[in-house]
Amino acid sequence: MSGPQCCENPPTLSSSSGAGSVTEIGGLKAYVSGPSDSRQAILLISDVYGFEAPNLRKLADKIASAAGFHVVVPDFFYGDPYVPDNAERPVSVWIQSHGTGKGFEDAKPIIAALRNKGVSKIGAAGFCWGAKVVVELAKSDYIQAAVLLHPSLVTVDDIKEIKAPIAILGAEFDKISPPELLKKYEEVLSTKPEVNGYVKIFPGVPHGWTVRYKEEDEAAVKHAGEAHQDLLAWFTQHVK
Repeated sequence: MSGPQCCENPPTLSSSSGAGSVTEIGGLKAYVSGPSDSRQAILLISDVYGFEAPNLRKLADKIASAAGFHVVVPDFFYGDPYVPDNAERPVSVWIQSHGTGKGFEDAKPIIAALRNKGVSKIGAAGFCWGAKVVVELAKSDYIQAAVLLHPSLVTVDDIKEIKAPIAILGAEFDKISPPELLKKYEEVLSTKPEVNGYVKIFPGVPHGWTVRYKEEDEAAVKHAGEAHQDLLAWFTQHVK
């Protein structure tokens, strides 16, 4: 999370983006997409830019239409995402109001609300900031599968406690979770035969590549799409 790389290529937020709708679930506003009566749900937990990022909503729509999941993208920042232009509030200050521990606590009532609606299996994917929240959820039976995409704040000790099947998708050019750290995650997972998991390092891409690409950059869109396919395959295998 530290340093500017977590914040490069900020999205232009749009409250009206996406084919889904905004509703309230478990006490938070959330963007939802896909059949609301599905028995399988996917939580997408955003990076510091929050739930109005158009690429994140587009991914939610893609997951929903491809696999029939009910996809939920909560606003864990209560309408206060990180704003890179605000010099008064660098990310190190912003994060004090929006810690991942609070994100984990806020995720629990959302999961409870989904269960109350008849959802039997839940997968969760976390991007940067969100990856730490997903790791916490994956340490007990809150979720049935996890995907971390260019994680930040996730420690090797976190990986030791994972109970849910986990796919970790990382970038070659990532100062926050460099390939050396991802390889340590992989070593830990290899000592846990009871946990199905893998680590994949995508060559030639930077931190944030799965959601903070520019639409007009064909190569970036293609790299993001590869990661989206891996995410979809993992959830189809473990949540369907």
